[in-house]
Amino acid sequence: KEFEMKNLGKSSRILGMDIIRDRKKGILKLSQENYLEKVLKSFNMTEAKAVNTPTSTQFKLKSLTKDQKEEEGSFMADIPYASAVGSIMYAMVGSRPDLGYAVGLISRFMSEPGREHWLAAKWVLRYLKGATRRCLTFTKHSKFSVQRFCDSDYSTDLDRRRSVTGFVFQVWGNTVIWKSSLQDVVALSTTEAEYMALTAAAKEAIWLRRLCGELGFEQESVKIHCDSQSAIALAKNHVHHERTKHIDTKYHFIRDVVAEGKVHLSKIHTSKIPADFLTKALPGPKFDLCCDLLNINE
Repeated sequence: KEFEMKNLGKSSRILGMDIIRDRKKGILKLSQENYLEKVLKSFNMTEAKAVNTPTSTQFKLKSLTKDQKEEEGSFMADIPYASAVGSIMYAMVGSRPDLGYAVGLISRFMSEPGREHWLAAKWVLRYLKGATRRCLTFTKHSKFSVQRFCDSDYSTDLDRRRSVTGFVFQVWGNTVIWKSSLQDVVALSTTEAEYMALTAAAKEAIWLRRLCGELGFEQESVKIHCDSQSAIALAKNHVHHERTKHIDTKYHFIRDVVAEGKVHLSKIHTSKIPADFLTKALPGPKFDLCCDLLNINE
């Protein structure tokens, strides 16, 4: 019934994240600048040349062949690849959605990395060299809303030809959930890949809607923005035809939640969807736009 506790005042740092407040402006920021500087120092990247994006289209990563394993085994034996990926992953989980796709890419090869994989990991560190001050920013909004942005990249995995799902959830206009991962099965078309991404995000939307309801913030439906008109049409149409009858029944879950009104699907132009940087390597200007849309700034 009773226990001793200490009042340490306002929280300012937790698990390597600095909490920065400006109550007059109604702004709260999560920063991992100090942690990232330590990471760069531990991997001797403090003097590296910074780049604008966490990954580049020049990297076509795939698993090593038997001959490549023999050739590169001795070189990679002394490379702290797993440690570097883990350090970057911790920053991504805490406050850096902009690292989502890059971490998902380089973490696929943790068991047997090669020189090209290590170059990709160092590219991420070079990006962090110039982006350590970027924070996840939360601001006050008068109107409560839960919305989600969804995207996929078709057949991006060079080993098993699986697609990537990426989605972001915003509550009161603030980014609270982000995900970038390979899909469980191989999609046979871009529409199917987008459809499976919609289903994954719909399940998350139902959970978040219930959580907000328990906290006293009710919302009739969660708006999901997608840039694929064909995937939206497929989610709203219950008629099976030749191009969709092979799709696993679990992915048709979204049709039920759309029909019940728990989720509302909305078309959005590709250039305005912030989840784009969770599915593929983007050029600098588009990547910066996604960061701005998700309130990732200095």
